[in-house]
Amino acid sequence: MIRNAAKAIIIHNGKILLNKCENGVGSDFFGLAEGEIYYDLPGGGQEQFETIEEAVRRECLEETGYTLDDVRLAAIYEEISANADYRVQYTDYAHKINFIFVCTLSDVPQKTATEVDWMALGCSWIDVHLLDEATLLPRAIQANIQRILQSDTIIFLGSDYL
Repeated sequence: MIRNAAKAIIIHNGKILLNKCENGVGSDFFGLAEGEIYYDLPGGGQEQFETIEEAVRRECLEETGYTLDDVRLAAIYEEISANADYRVQYTDYAHKINFIFVCTLSDVPQKTATEVDWMALGCSWIDVHLLDEATLLPRAIQANIQRILQSDTIIFLGSDYL
């Protein structure tokens, strides 16, 4: 099974909104040590009969409390788990296609987040110029974020076995 995920790059006043996460006990997620802090883009899985644009709007509202205004599909990135145990234990997450949108916030006041991911500690606004100092996952996003923001076309970031 391949899971579609909608992810948002939200830039506001020179900062990017990211989920701040802590690597879980006994996890070697992306090769991180237990307890290591990392960041990822807000967003998540597309539900059946939901458009990918609806998914990014819903997921961002659930995870961050923010309502999105404009959304533009900017990049696609595929993740495939190379770990046989992970493939069995987390079948629904072992093969993902990430649709990455560049988004703007609406003027609707922030609401309370209703669904925070299991390793997430909350959301943080990070200065865009400090992204090189943070661990943003997947690494293909961090390596290409400026390219994604500056391009007018959809970029395929490739496929990675993790």
